[in-house]
Amino acid sequence: MIDLTTESRPEILRQVALLQQREIEKLQARITELLAERARGRGEDSAVALQIELLRLQEQLAHARQQMFGRSSERRSGAQTSDAAETSETEQTPKQPRTGHGPRAQAALPLVETVHTLDVPDQICTACGGALTEMADQFEESDEVDVVERSFRIVRHKRQKYRCACGGCIDTALGPPKLIPGGRYSIDFAVAVAVAKFVDHLPLARQVRQMARAGLTIDTQTLWDQLQALHRHLVPTYEAIHAQVLTSPVLGADETVWRLLEKGGSKRWYAWSITTPEAVFYRVDPSRSAEAARSLLCDYRGVVVCDGYSAYQTLAKAKDRPRFTLAHCWAHVRRKFVEAEPAYPQAEQVITLIGELFKLEAEAREAEVADRRAQIRSLREQKSRPLVEAIEAWLRAQVVLPQSALGKAIAYTLELWPGLTRFLENPDIPPHNNDAERGMRSVVLGRKNHYGSKSLRGTQVAALFYSLAESAKLAGLEPAAYLAEATRRAIENPGTVTLPRELARS
Repeated sequence: MIDLTTESRPEILRQVALLQQREIEKLQARITELLAERARGRGEDSAVALQIELLRLQEQLAHARQQMFGRSSERRSGAQTSDAAETSETEQTPKQPRTGHGPRAQAALPLVETVHTLDVPDQICTACGGALTEMADQFEESDEVDVVERSFRIVRHKRQKYRCACGGCIDTALGPPKLIPGGRYSIDFAVAVAVAKFVDHLPLARQVRQMARAGLTIDTQTLWDQLQALHRHLVPTYEAIHAQVLTSPVLGADETVWRLLEKGGSKRWYAWSITTPEAVFYRVDPSRSAEAARSLLCDYRGVVVCDGYSAYQTLAKAKDRPRFTLAHCWAHVRRKFVEAEPAYPQAEQVITLIGELFKLEAEAREAEVADRRAQIRSLREQKSRPLVEAIEAWLRAQVVLPQSALGKAIAYTLELWPGLTRFLENPDIPPHNNDAERGMRSVVLGRKNHYGSKSLRGTQVAALFYSLAESAKLAGLEPAAYLAEATRRAIENPGTVTLPRELARS
């Protein structure tokens, strides 16, 4: 009888996988024999065709092994990471046992002191029976983190009225700024809804259920009305962030799928982003074309760091607009070779070299120097350039079929070579597009949790809040505090622009 306890299931699955692997290997050998026999029967010179077929089968086998036994991420043991992209080191250091981080300092939390005293019957000496007296300012202290549940309240604003004895003048005190004239919900309430949806990725229906547990009866349409009201006041700031990003000499560009939900299905739209160290701007567009990229980049003339997507290359070559320069991403190149490595172990060599590039960049960023740009330029010329030259020599020395995974990875890299080497000439250009990809994480998490938008208006609202919230994070601001301040300024003076970096510096 087979033991199907919880403890035995992983081992049973592993045994089944091993049996499947052996069967795949037998089938591969048999297919090789049949292809050779067919070629002999037809009198064909099938060496090339047979080799291609074998490579295809080998790649499928390697992929199956990776799915069954391999790691699910690109992280490699002993790897030096560079932001979102992990890289390899030639030497691995043994792992140190984890010791824990200990209690974390919680400087942002308020401190509430509670004094505990002995009950009167216990204030007796156990040795002689005498009375115990308090020791002045002597305590044993310990801290614990407690929680105060969120609550809602109704704030009744009573605006005092005044009049003159002559009867000719009546005046009323001013009240707080209102998000919606005559509206019932405060600015802070609306901001909390926006942050929950676009920072914490909670769908409105889930927020309604949470609020009901805290005693507030509300519906999703009311919450949506608050988001739209915030959006109307913050559009000038959203457009100003776009203009701010386009003034940067170097920016990263990326795009990902976004769904426009409709009855009976959904349409495949795209969330585009352009990113700098100070701000990020998002726009949702129905297309992933060069025209969508043109609308996003406008008349930009600087350097765009991106992957090998053809829309950027088409737009960079267009003669009817100002031209920008393309710099390509080594993290995307590395990913191609990581995907090929299970079938082509020699790919590890180039993966290791790319890892050394990222390691050098990390060292340059962490160095305490007066002139960081000069430091980066010198490091790249002395150490990064030889690595890049070694990578190119390795790529051109490989003899592989173009249709193979390794052949495609090599072709992808060489096609983008001018853009991949551009970072060597300009210390402001990063060797990867990890900042833009990291900026897309919030969009991807939001898409996963609430699936997309239900209308064109919904895409516009989402793009605005993602732009403002992520830009606030880059400026070191709490998104809720930033959105509330920007909204109040816009209500008091319509059209007011509040950029996160300016608020952070004030």
